[in-house]
Amino acid sequence: MEKIDPISVSFPLKGEWCPVNTPGYKVPSHGTNQLGQRYAYDFLQIDWRKEKGYKFYKTSTFQSLVFGVALSDTYCWSQPIYAPFSGEVIETKDGLVERNPVHMVRDLAIVIKNGLLFQANSNEDLQCVLGNYIILKSDEGFFSLIAHAKTASIKISKGDRVSEGQELAQVGHSGNSTAPHLHFQLMDGPNLLEAKGLPCSFKSYQIYEDEKWVKVLNGIPARRQRINA
Repeated sequence: MEKIDPISVSFPLKGEWCPVNTPGYKVPSHGTNQLGQRYAYDFLQIDWRKEKGYKFYKTSTFQSLVFGVALSDTYCWSQPIYAPFSGEVIETKDGLVERNPVHMVRDLAIVIKNGLLFQANSNEDLQCVLGNYIILKSDEGFFSLIAHAKTASIKISKGDRVSEGQELAQVGHSGNSTAPHLHFQLMDGPNLLEAKGLPCSFKSYQIYEDEKWVKVLNGIPARRQRINA
């Protein structure tokens, strides 16, 4: 496949985040090129006191496995999502109810079922997978997908003009999600059934390295790298 230079955009979140799936670890980052996901990212917030894994909730592991975790007891649910660039809103879809509590076994089973059985002729048909989502077109002509947003949190509508850094929605647990997180990707078109993923870097953020924060410019985050944006 032809090598394409990454497109640099603003980080769509603020505060500390952890990349779970990232093209800084493997490509395709989600194991597939389908739906424009070749260079997609997943970001969530975790308990950094745990040296391994992705503990995204404030309760005990026993409670999470047996009873599940209330959305309000996860670290990043309801955190704002910001426009990574200036451009136009091409499409939004809201209203899909989030599963509450988060239950890893149940949610994973739903993710697998949706991933294997979905049938779609348009983006809207993909909502069971994408959750509540936004598609933006940049002034330069590329597109982005923001997926799994919190129910009723999307603040913009089709045709709106957005500015880089403008709040768009909130992090949620809708669609194919096993924990509240942001799925973010760039692509060459708005139709997810046809789009090809585009490589993406972020203009500026910090990583925690050797017990200090180090600034990164136009970087591609690595898996489980501690990021502050």
